[in-house]
Amino acid sequence: MGWRLLPVSVSQGDRMSISGRVRPWLGMSALALFFVLLFGLPVLRQVMESSEPLAVIDSFYRAGSLVFGGGHVVLPLLQEGVVTPGWVTNEAFLAGYGAAQAVPGPLFTFSAYLGTVMEPQPNGVAGGALALGAIFLPAFLLTIGPLPFWDILRRRAAFQSVLRGINAAVVGLLLAALYNPVWTSAVNEPADFAQAAAALGLLMLWKLPPWLVVVLCAGGGAAIAVI
Repeated sequence: MGWRLLPVSVSQGDRMSISGRVRPWLGMSALALFFVLLFGLPVLRQVMESSEPLAVIDSFYRAGSLVFGGGHVVLPLLQEGVVTPGWVTNEAFLAGYGAAQAVPGPLFTFSAYLGTVMEPQPNGVAGGALALGAIFLPAFLLTIGPLPFWDILRRRAAFQSVLRGINAAVVGLLLAALYNPVWTSAVNEPADFAQAAAALGLLMLWKLPPWLVVVLCAGGGAAIAVI
């Protein structure tokens, strides 16, 4: 739809070239490795059913591969990968997501928490490092892969139109991720809604730092539970 309905005009002016910084063979190798892992890991996981480390790598690598746009889009994929098989409880998943909002940097670092607290081995520090490396690996491969051809792609109006359409779709995916699993799991009563609205006001109107809002919400949630 972006290609057909969102036309753009791409300037042919002078721009700093970045294609020559990575050799074409290296870019093609990175893209080939990305797809080999994306389609090969699930097959290996079925063949080697007893290998828990391979299952962890497959789940987090797939989550990192299929995300485009805001990091919050990864939430449903991570939930499907760790909560559905029973590696992490839904309560622990949401608690870790809330804590991740107070930490600077991309939401992908949430995977280190999940790898640390999950039930199957490896967990702890080793599990956190394995999950973190697996979810970030696709990003490195997809960054290196297109670089040799980037100058050609960015001058194509059709390519820019496609990216516009994808960026628009990401907005819908972010709203879907906000609703499920966050809203459906955390907002069950009027008091929960009031606390969520107050947190939004603290962020948008009073400009409080996210870590402070998380702390205040944790205290408010504890108070609501006692009442």
